Amino acid sequence: MRILAIVLGVLILLIQYPLWLGRGGWVRAWDNERQLAAQRAHNERLQARNGALEAEVRDLKEGSEALEERARFELGMVRQDEVFVQIVEPRADARR
Repeated sequence: MRILAIVLGVLILLIQYPLWLGRGGWVRAWDNERQLAAQRAHNERLQARNGALEAEVRDLKEGSEALEERARFELGMVRQDEVFVQIVEPRADARR
């Protein structure tokens, strides 16, 4: 009777192995869920970035304000009736 209990216990453990550690086991399922959640979060960040880029492209195509703002800050352009003044502060290591 004791040998039968041991054999049945070993068989139960052998049956449980694929469920927990096998190819389609719980450990792999939990890992896949974690990876899926990380990928969804990454996709949401990319969608937010794409939405901002789409809005910027739409503004550049339709309005002149966004185009003017980009020309001013990225290219340093000024209008004809404006005066450009640049104040250069001395660096910290040059003051010594």
